This record gives sequence, structure tokens and C-alpha cells, in this order.
Amino acid sequence: MREKLLNDLKNAMKNQNRELLQVLRMVKGSVQLEELNKKHELTDEEMITVFEKQIKTRKESVAEFLKGGREDLAKQTEREIELLQKYLPEQLKEEEVLKLIDQAFHEVKPTSMKEMGKVMAYLNPLLKGKADMSFVSKTIKERLS
Repeated sequence: MREKLLNDLKNAMKNQNRELLQVLRMVKGSVQLEELNKKHELTDEEMITVFEKQIKTRKESVAEFLKGGREDLAKQTEREIELLQKYLPEQLKEEEVLKLIDQAFHEVKPTSMKEMGKVMAYLNPLLKGKADMSFVSKTIKERLS
């Protein structure tokens, strides 16, 4: 994943794709910062986490831009999200995610909101980078209440 990021960064420079270049430089900086904090080179799974954080931050920004009436900035940020999502594993369809949530409920058998952590712990390795975890969390909360 690291090689893909660096190759795409080089290609963006060569092709003078400023939008992609800007996004990839931000991600590269986040990856380097995370490596400094962890004191080792990030694995692909850890890099996926960095990409997910970048996407989450941008989604929050889009919501704020729309509240402030800045559709131009919201559209630009949505394009950045699209660029970043290309680096994540293929996303599961909603039906597939719901099946895995059903499976987790069958295995864990939660009885209250206090056991939501157990359900999330069961699902996290299965869905990491493959599904919107905020959707998963919301769905589990709805089922538990």
C-alpha cells in the first residue's frame, strides 16, 4: 500500500494533477506522523486506518461546509473523499454488512447496550476498512434499544 501511495504521488507530480497531489501529500504526512508515534513502519492495515481517519475528517468537514452554505468547498472535499476511497479495500454492500451484524448478534447474544462493545469487537476484524463503521455502530444501537 505504501508503494502505491508513493507511486501515485510521483505520477500526480509528473502529470501536474494538483488536486490528487495535495490529497496524497496530506495522507503521506499523516502516515509519517503515525509512524513516528508508533516507532515503526505502518502495516497495510494500519495505513487503512490512516486513510479512514482522513475520510472521516473530510466527511465532517463536508457537513460543516454545507451548514455554512459553502457548497463549493463541500464539493471539493467530496472529490477528495472519492480519491481517498480508492485506497481502501472494496466496500461491502449494505446487505452483506447486515448479514455480518446478524451473525454477530447470533454469536455474541447481547442483551443490553452494555454489550455493544462485545458486538463491535466481534465485527471490527471482519469489517475493518470494508464498511462504514458509523453505519455499523448506528445499526447495532438501533437493534439493542
